[in-house]
Amino acid sequence: MDGNYITREVHEEFARRMEAENQRLEDEDKRQNRRISALEENVKEIHGLTVSMERMAVNMENMLLAIERQGNLIEKQNSRIDEIEKEPAKDSRQLKMAVITSVITTVVGAVIGAVLVLIMK
Repeated sequence: MDGNYITREVHEEFARRMEAENQRLEDEDKRQNRRISALEENVKEIHGLTVSMERMAVNMENMLLAIERQGNLIEKQNSRIDEIEKEPAKDSRQLKMAVITSVITTVVGAVIGAVLVLIMK
């Protein structure tokens, strides 16, 4: 026999080892494929969360703008209400001044009239 040949037992042992190695590689591939599938699912979920967060940020920004507009409107209304509330006080002051002016005019007129009556007698 030439030295280039191997025995049947050696060949069968080699075939068993190759089958075992092929099975191990196949199992490894299946495990890696499951892990990749799980990672893909996680990436999809993270993407969905990211999109939701972006939408929420836009909505919150819009709400902030709306709240600021409402605050400005409330400030304008408060200043208008203050002016309206001050209006009766202004009218009251004007009325008081008119009454005081009338009283003073009447008193001065009466004094001048009394002086004229005394002078004419």
